Amino acid sequence: MSKAKPFVIEKSLVWEAFKDVRANRGAAGVDGQSLQQFEQHLGPNLYRIWNRLSSGSYFPPAVRGVAIPKKSGGERVLGIPTVSDRIAQTVLKKIFEPLVEPIFHENSYGYRPNRSAHDALTTVRRRCWEYDWVIEFDIKGLFDNIDHDLLMRAVRRHCQIPWVALYIERWLKAPMVGPGGQEQQRDRGTPQGGVISPVLANLFLHYALDRWIKERCRSVRLCRYADDGVIHCKSQRQAEWVLAQVSRRLVDCGLQIHPGKTRIVYCKDVNRTSNHESIEFSFLGYSFRPRKAVDKYRRVYVNFLPAVSSAALKDMRREIRSWRLQLKNDKSLMDLSRMFNPALRGWWQYYGRFYRSKLEAVGKGSDGYLVRWLMRKFKSFARRKTRAWRYLDTLKQRYPHAFAHWSHQAKGRMMGAV
Repeated sequence: MSKAKPFVIEKSLVWEAFKDVRANRGAAGVDGQSLQQFEQHLGPNLYRIWNRLSSGSYFPPAVRGVAIPKKSGGERVLGIPTVSDRIAQTVLKKIFEPLVEPIFHENSYGYRPNRSAHDALTTVRRRCWEYDWVIEFDIKGLFDNIDHDLLMRAVRRHCQIPWVALYIERWLKAPMVGPGGQEQQRDRGTPQGGVISPVLANLFLHYALDRWIKERCRSVRLCRYADDGVIHCKSQRQAEWVLAQVSRRLVDCGLQIHPGKTRIVYCKDVNRTSNHESIEFSFLGYSFRPRKAVDKYRRVYVNFLPAVSSAALKDMRREIRSWRLQLKNDKSLMDLSRMFNPALRGWWQYYGRFYRSKLEAVGKGSDGYLVRWLMRKFKSFARRKTRAWRYLDTLKQRYPHAFAHWSHQAKGRMMGAV
């Protein structure tokens, strides 16, 4: 009797998938098995995954539903697969993603290799100078409402590998165990949190929206990052027509525009003087609106530019406040740097890409907590706030890389000296 497997899957692919999952870490699934526990019997566990995938007997376990709060209110349920299932999904993603990636829209940026949110923001910023009107839109509950039949038609169109299509369909139908322990069968959607879910969502929206806009609305320009998008139009009338068409198209595909996060915006600047009630929109944590700018001749004018949004600033201030930095008297400055600078550095790297001066308030706020820390830690600064601020300036010059905003302040001082 032949022992050949019906599906040819290289064992090395499973090993590479495990290394990716280990690098991304992640929580345990419904079986409670952590990544560390999985590694205790690594060889047998990886062999079991390969054997079941190759034989066609792999059936995905239920995903663990975890409710997380949305910034806009309410909750979003993430579906967390088990460690083994994340590895199996990564195996499939390594085969499937290269098949569909080349067909995706050039201005689709979310969850794609070698593309970033900054790339999308750069594209939107440039187009705000070229087009007068913008449709800001959000797709309501994208991951929860993807039509399985429509998605599988797209999968089979671009993938003739039987086991890939087989397991994608099984993953789509895998139940979810909710936060209360109840098991929910699914006939729509793909769990937000699954390894394969982002590429499946991009494939679905490629046909539901990206390609459709390119064919039906040729004079407008779409930029999409997952379920958030921006469409640039030449006139208000065109924007209203396109929004109505897009809304109907998404309904036909089982999706819906989020009414509270969708609007038509006028890109007002020094050359655009028409009045319109909406002259600001948000995209990927940035707010686009008229802002002061300086040209190469140092003349001040109004341009339509992105900067960190008020909501993002509020979230950063809230997190800094939650650190209770001023109470950590037992810590040294370098201890505080190790504890909190990674978050600050991440904010400055992301939100400092455009109009960085808007982050100065966050830097000053964190410095305020450091001053209070100095006043509590050292008796010589107790009730001497001005003296503590002066000493903090000394620390900034002595340790300019201790905190992300100190590094940028030091660069600014050097540029000013030049």
